[in-house]
Amino acid sequence: MKILVVEDEPKLAEYLRKALTESSYVVDVAHGGIDGRYLALEGRYDLVLLDVMLPGLDGFTVLRELRREKNVPVLMLTARDKVEDRVKGLHEGADDYLVKPFALSELLARVQALLRRGAVSAAGQDPTVFELADLELDLVRRKATRAGQRLDLTAKEFTLLTLLLRRHGQILSRTALAEQVWDMNFDSNTNVVEVAVRRLRSKIDDPFEKKLLHTVRGMGYVLEEREP
Repeated sequence: MKILVVEDEPKLAEYLRKALTESSYVVDVAHGGIDGRYLALEGRYDLVLLDVMLPGLDGFTVLRELRREKNVPVLMLTARDKVEDRVKGLHEGADDYLVKPFALSELLARVQALLRRGAVSAAGQDPTVFELADLELDLVRRKATRAGQRLDLTAKEFTLLTLLLRRHGQILSRTALAEQVWDMNFDSNTNVVEVAVRRLRSKIDDPFEKKLLHTVRGMGYVLEEREP
């Protein structure tokens, strides 16, 4: 699932990006209200973390303009613990409010709650559960199973599997995987993609008779169900 963080404090923004990425979310960051508004309106996100005090446009203005076009869940972040500020944010359309400083565990709990709520309201739109043969991945519960057996995946493996399942049947190049999973330009001297695919395959394929993750020589990888 994809999250937009709009936060002007560089250290906090990087902290949030790292923490959410390690929890298997895909994260974009904007450091000002103008950039945040642009990304929120033009991109497709499952959740927006929006600071109140921002340069360019404040969070309330960004929220107000966002609500004119989209119903994406918004969690407001603020250092001001005033009742009127929280009421204003909720009236403008915020789904939740978190006062700084906050514990990471509380942030992640609120993020998961909002994503579950958004998954219910968006039923029939972007799916939160993906299935291929007997492989199932639940984005909201952060759970992957095959033949009913839970798969013990790392954060990166979960993200990689999510991308492969979203685009199952399509061949994804090593470059595409490196850019979208690791947010890095592909370097032919690194084998990070091959190692990750090999480890993922050992968990989702090796213990089972039917293989789903295939290598297409010279092109990349594809997740698909093939006839024997």
